[in-house]
Amino acid sequence: MAPFLRKTDPHALAVAMTTVKMGDQLLHIACVDGARLGAIAVKVGLSGRAVAVVPDDSSAVRARRGAAEAGALVDVHVAPLTALPVEDHAFDLAIIDDTGGLLATMRPEARVAMVREAARVLKPRGRVIVIGAVPRGGLGAIFTRAQSGPPFDPQPSLEADGFRFVRLLGEREGLKFVEGLKA
Repeated sequence: MAPFLRKTDPHALAVAMTTVKMGDQLLHIACVDGARLGAIAVKVGLSGRAVAVVPDDSSAVRARRGAAEAGALVDVHVAPLTALPVEDHAFDLAIIDDTGGLLATMRPEARVAMVREAARVLKPRGRVIVIGAVPRGGLGAIFTRAQSGPPFDPQPSLEADGFRFVRLLGEREGLKFVEGLKA
């Protein structure tokens, strides 16, 4: 097959930016793209653990389908994102999927509660990564779906609610990655 015709992994960027690895304890909050969740969750392997908490049944179906297609074992819970049904200090990495505009549509107090819940469930020095959507320009704007919700900058929220060293990791392929370290 010619090099320019090779099929590339559409979620390789998300996997690389999260730096999830074998043995990690992963919490995925919300699910807009089940295939992306599966691609990330499969990296924890059998020695790790992947849990997804989603707000509704349609998100749960997406999460379960994406995990199954990737061959990942993911415990999926339907619960309010402001009261995560998982134990304290149990996860190395929490990913908040904001690609559908979740953070912008939440009431400010609900957004604060969700970020605090993410901090509660992370181990000391655990990381949170918010994956958001950014408008694409040029040909990318023509050939890809637009973000379904309004943009929101998660950096001030993360900093205000206990995360340190909050930084923009990058914007590429229509996605924005913001990382914070639990204090």
